[in-house]
Order: sequence, then C-alpha cells, then structure tokens
Amino acid sequence: MEQHDHKQQVEYLKERLNDFLETLEHLEPETADLDEIDRLIRMIDEIDVKVTQINRSEG
Repeated sequence: MEQHDHKQQVEYLKERLNDFLETLEHLEPETADLDEIDRLIRMIDEIDVKVTQINRSEG
C-alpha cells in the first residue's frame, strides 16, 4: 500500500471513530432503544472490517 493510500485510510478511520463517539455521546441511556444499540454495533463492525482491510493490505 502506498503511503498516500495508507494516510487516506487512517483518516477515514478517524472520521468513522469520531462519528461513533458523537453518536454515543448523544445517546440517552435511559431512553436508548434496540435500534440505536444496533446502529452502534453496526458502526463498530464497519470500523473493524476497515481495520482488517488495512492490515491485510499492509502485510
């Protein structure tokens, strides 16, 4: 993987993590429903897939 591509991938991950944190920050624990929790899980899964892709392309 070229350095430029790697940098873009890391920036993408930073954005996705920031999105996740913002979503989590605005979640009200007392009123959170299953759909909101599922959305957070999907976000984590998407981030995990991207990290795996980046690691595979580096090796």
